[in-house]
Formats: sequence, C-alpha cells, structure tokens
Amino acid sequence: MSFDKLLDWSQSEFSHLPWRVQRTLYRTLVSEIMLQQTTVSTVLNHFERFLKEFPTLKSIAKATEEEMLIAWKGLGYYRRAKNLKKIAEYLTAHFDGEIPLDYEVLVSIPGIGPYTASALIGIGANKKALAVDANLERVIARLYGFKEAKGPKLQQKIQMQFQEGMIFKGVRDYRGLNEALMDLGRTNCQARRASCELCFLRKNCQAFSEKKVLSYPVEAGEKKVSQEHELDLLRLVIKKKNQILAYQKSEGQWLSGQYEIPTFIVKTSDNKLKQYPKIDFDTSELHKVKTSITKYKITNFILEMSLTEFKKLSFPYSFEWINLDDKANLSTASMKVLAKIKNRDQE
Repeated sequence: MSFDKLLDWSQSEFSHLPWRVQRTLYRTLVSEIMLQQTTVSTVLNHFERFLKEFPTLKSIAKATEEEMLIAWKGLGYYRRAKNLKKIAEYLTAHFDGEIPLDYEVLVSIPGIGPYTASALIGIGANKKALAVDANLERVIARLYGFKEAKGPKLQQKIQMQFQEGMIFKGVRDYRGLNEALMDLGRTNCQARRASCELCFLRKNCQAFSEKKVLSYPVEAGEKKVSQEHELDLLRLVIKKKNQILAYQKSEGQWLSGQYEIPTFIVKTSDNKLKQYPKIDFDTSELHKVKTSITKYKITNFILEMSLTEFKKLSFPYSFEWINLDDKANLSTASMKVLAKIKNRDQE
C-alpha cells in the first residue's frame, strides 16, 4: 500500500501550520500540549505569541505559575499549562533543558504520557513512533479493519503491529506519516462524517470496502452522555478610580491562579456545582453577556455597586484591587463583562 499521495497532500495543504515550520522538539512539545482538547484554529491564535514570550524550556522553568497562566490565556484547560511548566522544570533540572528521545525516559517525566512521548519521537525527531490520538485511532481502525474495541486494546494492537512492521510498511517519513494521518482524521475521516471520495487511501481501506466506514472504530459500550448545564452567574463590578475589585482563583477552581471579579451563582441545573457562592437575586433587569466553560452554558448578569454595598454580601474569598490598565491577569469572562459595560456606556 502506497502512502505517497497522502503524505504529499498533507504537506501541500498543512505545511503552513506554525508548529510544522522550523520543526524542533521544543516547538513540537508546546504544540502537542496546546492541541490537547483544543482546536487547531484556537492554537493558531496563540502559538507564536507564546513562543515569543517563552522561547525555551528554561524560560518556562524560570517563569512563575501566574506568568504561565497569563500567557496561556485564551487556550483554556489551564492544567495543561501547569503540566508544561512541570515538564520544563524537570527537563531543566535533569537534562539541562534538552528533551531526551528514549520512550521509557520520556514517560517517566511528570506531565508526559505515552501519546506526548510518541509525538516527540515520531513527529519532533522523525524517528519510528506512532502518536496514536483519537484521529489516528479512528483512521487506522478503518484503514485496516481492526475490530478491537475503541480505547486501550485497539491502541495496543495498533502500536504492536506498527512496531513489528505489519502496518505502514515501507514508510520512513515518520513525521510525515503522523501528520498526514492526523490531517486525514481531522478533515476527511471524522468520527461522524467521512468524505471517502476525497481520501487517497479509500481503495485500500477495509472499512470502505465493507461500506461500514462509520462503524469503525468499534465502540467499547454505551457511552455516558455528557450533560450540558445552564448556569446563571451574577458578576459584580466594583470600581475605585482606575481599579477594579477582584479575587484570585484557588487550586481546584476553574481558571486557578487567574483573577476574577466577585461572582455568585444565581441559578444552575447542576446542583453539585460549588465554584461560586450562591445568592438569591432578581436579575431580570440586568445587562448580560454569554460565555461557556467545559459543560456549562453561562449567562453572566452584570451589576455595578459600591464597595460598601459589596461588603454587605459577605463574599467568602479575599479580594484586592486590580489596575484596569493591566487586565492581562483577569479572566476572560471578567474581561467580557467589562467590555459590555464599556460598550453600554458608549451607546
């Protein structure tokens, strides 16, 4: 089976992606961490800016966690930023800021799992390794007709057959192979939609020949449906000259390490949610702005008040004054609330 056309297509269509330009191990590590649970379009807006601020692993190791979280702003899932910092600190302390290419060594490093280790070897160094994410798992299961259940068993079979030369025979451009399979899974071979007429591998695809493309990979069983929750929040804006009142989110809370304006839960469909204190308040006449985070669709109701009025509400967290000229450490939701107020005042 020839993969030349697939590799050529990937190169011609996606070589402009910034992490593929001047490919290095460091750029590969940063991009792979960023791309976890995030779309390519989102990472495109932040990748080069982040690298300009942190050009090396040592620069990340020297930074404070707060500086890292501010630089990560807009990418979401901030635990990834903390993991990247742990990786940088470990590699700086034990490998002088260099990235080793031994798989067993890599997976022993805090913050690096099997996928990232394989990506560093296969994509970063162009050595024999297959970085099996959801895209590769799906594409390879369809291509070779693997009937193992989606998850560890299927991934184990893929890795075993790849290492033993039973699949992707003759391919020596391991970086190109990984990137091409990722591109194919992201575009033409998606989970719920397959554009087989555009795929260079369809003539050799087992799932295509069976006319059961969307039946692969085989599901491991009933999936628990992820429930979305509605969440109404009361966002309080307390100003003093050119400052605004805010508090720092603690470990275990959304956006930990960032600052947020005082917030209360007015109403939610998730009775277990404890991110904010609750309040009984009539929000019917308040301005609002929509945001979202993980499984929550959030309506943020905006209320401006004085410090005296605020203190009567017994807000449970320590607060401080943040300069409005330096909003970099404020949460995205807080920024949207302030922008809404500004736009309203200009109307």
